[in-house]
Amino acid sequence: MMAFSLFRRIFHKNEPSFKKVESVMGYSFKDSQLLARALSHRSSVGGGVANERLEYLGDAVLGLVVSEFLFRRFPEYNEGNLTKIKAALVNESMLSKIAGGFGLGKYVFLSPEEDKSGGRLKPSIVADALEAVIGAIYLDGGLGPAFRFVNRFILEDFENLIKDEATLNYKGELLERMQAAAKGTPRYEVMEEIGPDHTKIFVISVSVDGIRMGTGQGMTKKEAEQRAARMALEGLNGEMKSEGQD
Repeated sequence: MMAFSLFRRIFHKNEPSFKKVESVMGYSFKDSQLLARALSHRSSVGGGVANERLEYLGDAVLGLVVSEFLFRRFPEYNEGNLTKIKAALVNESMLSKIAGGFGLGKYVFLSPEEDKSGGRLKPSIVADALEAVIGAIYLDGGLGPAFRFVNRFILEDFENLIKDEATLNYKGELLERMQAAAKGTPRYEVMEEIGPDHTKIFVISVSVDGIRMGTGQGMTKKEAEQRAARMALEGLNGEMKSEGQD
């Protein structure tokens, strides 16, 4: 009962925002409380029900839709190859970028503290909210609307989504970081080439002083190297954050 009252209050207070996000998503909820729950980060609900369960469901729905798409799109690929491409499309970084593309973060309900700390831009929060929205759409309208949502925001332009990651110079940033720390020059190595020449996926690792720091994959070597460098930078940033908390 308390959870129901909470989401009813959220709905009435934020009804105009719901209409905006529904317009952006291209889907109108029959049960708007599902949308309210999908957008409720745990910091905003206290002891109430946040969006984790919907995120869990949405992750499964997203995985199904993407898996079927890749199964049909690449009939010559084996299970391992399909799994690697799927991982590139549904990882946290990619989902947060997609969610950021239509401004989902500004509609997420956060505590004042989380909001002030930049929660609306945190990849984990917006990626989780996107998965929760997919789960909510599935519960509200079934697999058809969920499929159309995923197709519109992820699958219609999936090749460019992967290519766009190469536009950020992660390799240059990683090189600067390593040179500043006197740790040597990053070395990139092709670990695997997946599929035929016209749809080849490259898997590349980056190492510094013999220590592997990240791996990435893409439809060109440049894309894969950029993604490997990005993973390395994320690892370095995580280490710095942990040291700052000690």
